[in-house]
Amino acid sequence: MKPIILIGIVLVVLGALVLAYQGINYTSTENVLDLGPIHATAETQKRIPLSPILGMIALIGGIALMIVGTRRRVQESG
Repeated sequence: MKPIILIGIVLVVLGALVLAYQGINYTSTENVLDLGPIHATAETQKRIPLSPILGMIALIGGIALMIVGTRRRVQESG
């Protein structure tokens, strides 16, 4: 399989994931209190939003790369 087709497949998968989830959630731990032997921490949920436009661009770009890779493959063998 050609690298251009493989990159296209990866972009299609990533684009679909961005459209499905629209962001990355993660948990961070922060020190709230630190007085000698007494320690208190808090876990907070944070989110990195990803634009649906980014997902569409990746999806369309991946499809375009797969089409170009397939056409080049047909031209080389024909």
